[in-house]
Amino acid sequence: MKKLLTYIRNRLKQTFDNITNERLKDNLLQAIPFWIASIITGLIAVLYAKIFGWGELLLFKIIHWKSWLIFIITPFAFVLSWWLVDRFAPYAKGSGIPQVMASVDLANPRDRYMIKYLLSFKIIIIKIISSFVLITGGGIIGREGPTIQIAGSVFRKVNELLPRWWPKISQKNMILTGAAAGLSAAFNTPLGGVVFAIEELAKTHISYFKTALFTAVIIAGLTAETLAGPYLYLGYPKTGGTTLWLMFPVILIAAISGIASSYISGLMLKINKFRAKFTHKKQHILFLIGTALIISSLAYFVDKNILGSGKELMEHSLFTSDKHQKWYMPILKMIGSTLSFTSGGAGGIFAPALSIGASIGSVFSGLINLTPEETNVIILAGMVAFLTGITRAPFTSAILVLEMTDRHSLIFHLMLAGMISSIASMIISRHSLYDSLKIGFLEKLNKEVRAPKDKLHLKDLVKRR
Repeated sequence: MKKLLTYIRNRLKQTFDNITNERLKDNLLQAIPFWIASIITGLIAVLYAKIFGWGELLLFKIIHWKSWLIFIITPFAFVLSWWLVDRFAPYAKGSGIPQVMASVDLANPRDRYMIKYLLSFKIIIIKIISSFVLITGGGIIGREGPTIQIAGSVFRKVNELLPRWWPKISQKNMILTGAAAGLSAAFNTPLGGVVFAIEELAKTHISYFKTALFTAVIIAGLTAETLAGPYLYLGYPKTGGTTLWLMFPVILIAAISGIASSYISGLMLKINKFRAKFTHKKQHILFLIGTALIISSLAYFVDKNILGSGKELMEHSLFTSDKHQKWYMPILKMIGSTLSFTSGGAGGIFAPALSIGASIGSVFSGLINLTPEETNVIILAGMVAFLTGITRAPFTSAILVLEMTDRHSLIFHLMLAGMISSIASMIISRHSLYDSLKIGFLEKLNKEVRAPKDKLHLKDLVKRR
């Protein structure tokens, strides 16, 4: 393998040495790593989506066969998913977005050696396996956040493997571009990927990496689309005939969703803080069994539809005549996703957050006299609002839902929902869930990895927000 890599590098060097136009040669050398990483990201994203989908399908087949098995498979899956992460890749837990944010902060000459703990080949493998185990066992998680960390790992690894004679490429730009490509491939939302990189991750001016960013998003998206076929994440819900007065229920549902998501974020952080006090693995195992049994009981005795990522719930509300979910569905989904996200296994919260927002919009629209088309608008507004409350990225949330449904006529409704939710959630807590988790990862690295002479005080870490 080593001889093959050496041969390839030598052949590439000879090829590019023959190019006389220096500017063309430099541009090609700068672009090729992004192209290669984007293709790999698209391939892995499609494979991961298939694996994740098989896990969800297997879960519901097991429940349909013998529903009582949920009390066995869920505790087992929660413990196994946590153990895989804890044993092999501790920084693979959770969504993966805070890890990417921390990597962007560490992408400087002094700290870049620590990025390998957050983005690596091992992270990719454990992320996929752990989240597959968790979703198969009844965890209420998504694959979109993990895909972003996976993509960041791919782009970092490609950059690392470049030969010494290759022009240097900013590691920060590679990671930012990888994150955007990952989100684009996961949701088939290229604009959402670009906006996410700018709004949530970037601290530098976009002009420094805009060409690479747009190119990577396009290539990763096209690769995924070639393999999986052209698709919309949610399809084309009917939203015609909306009137101006609908802005008022949009504002109300956005405020409710923003406040609820902010409280849920705070609860997740408190649970993580509580678990951090555990000194023995037995305590973690007992905690996970207890939380898994709570989810199992809710699914078995109340409604099994709370399980999974929530995509089917969103599709059911948007595309069937049965648009109004039970009043308890948003509450159960919030409980389930909170316990799943804090289990210590790998799994994201993008899709569950969207499904919670959709269920809030569905329940609320059932309380007032709305047409099916108007109900769909409220459901989509709830999706944008709840995701915004989690991420504090209103434009990313609005663009994502816009691209998932191809409802360009609703751009003002969705942006309004995102802005109202952002304001409402900031009343409860100033910082987003991802910001707080990012600081946690930086503190962990500062304690466990950073050289003693380079250790930072907490106040210096907080400045990195």
